[in-house]
Amino acid sequence: MVFSLLFLTDCAGTKKARDQKVNTVIQTARSYVGTPYKYGGTTRVGLDCSALLYHAYYSVRINLPRVSEDQARIGMKVKLKELKPGDMVFFATGKRRNEITHAGIVTVVRSKSDIRFIHASTSLGVTESNLFSPYYIERFKRARRVL
Repeated sequence: MVFSLLFLTDCAGTKKARDQKVNTVIQTARSYVGTPYKYGGTTRVGLDCSALLYHAYYSVRINLPRVSEDQARIGMKVKLKELKPGDMVFFATGKRRNEITHAGIVTVVRSKSDIRFIHASTSLGVTESNLFSPYYIERFKRARRVL
């Protein structure tokens, strides 16, 4: 009985700690909203999508690679239907349809067809978009979970 209570308490504590880290990652990413896109940029003057992920996860002491293609290899694979806030999403937006060239962080899961993610858009800068908009869902390649 004592073991069961300890196990349940530990699981609840682990979930709470994960939720706090996810909130920190999302809040950090959202603090960049409006920052212009700059290829290779890593500051609030201008940054690219992989730098946004790098800074957001670094806020909870997760040191991601700097390039989205490398970031897409880190953590656990996640199916589209199992996405949660804090998961990383990756896209092939370039000419090569299998090459990861864009990344974002899931911020809100409203329904199976309304999942929001934050990213650094080349045209809008750091913004939130719906993963299921035609442009992004057609280019979606994979998702990963590090939290």
